[in-house]
Amino acid sequence: MPHWLQLMLDSLGPLLWAAAAFTAPLTLLSFAFGLTVGLAVALIRLFGPKPLVALVRFYVWIFRGTPLLVQLFLIFYGLPSAGILLDSFTAALIGFTLNIGAYSSEIVRAAIGSVPKGQWEAAYSIGMTWSQAMRRTILPQAGRVAVPPLSNTFISLVKDTSLAAAITVPEMFQAAQRIVAVTYEPLILYVEAALLYLAMSSVLSALQARLETRLDRYGGFLEARA
Repeated sequence: MPHWLQLMLDSLGPLLWAAAAFTAPLTLLSFAFGLTVGLAVALIRLFGPKPLVALVRFYVWIFRGTPLLVQLFLIFYGLPSAGILLDSFTAALIGFTLNIGAYSSEIVRAAIGSVPKGQWEAAYSIGMTWSQAMRRTILPQAGRVAVPPLSNTFISLVKDTSLAAAITVPEMFQAAQRIVAVTYEPLILYVEAALLYLAMSSVLSALQARLETRLDRYGGFLEARA
């Protein structure tokens, strides 16, 4: 068996374990928390009082306008100077959550804004309150619009978790770096890591396509009934 293939097979287990133990949880938790933050920020931007609107606009401006790697460094290496000590995983989770929250808030805000005003009027005409109209009528329709860009954001997040290696999170890319430090075979190990990221992104892209197809069918059914 060729040396490069043997090395890739030997390294596959540690890389997959790191992906399952750190990359996947970091991705899922960051996206879930970030989407929650994004929804709250979007609702404040659309319906909140002016002081809160100004505050969340500043938050979005900061996190969309600065590099993610710099944000991670500020949280993990900078906050200890202010007496705030965080372990690497928590620091990465906070950094990714705030970053995803800023980007997803703009997606959700645009999706809610795309729902025709007549939908609000129809909901109010049958006695719904604002919260009921938002939950039962507006958000389901906005969700169909938001799914494709949010799916792209999720796929990008899977790849961006490799930046957590810079703050010592033992995720998949750092696992590859550790093996490189022992084997002195950076080309083989980094190609293997790239292929694993590519495989994960490809699977997620296929799932995204199926989800969008189902949403299109559901949307077409609703439009036909209307």
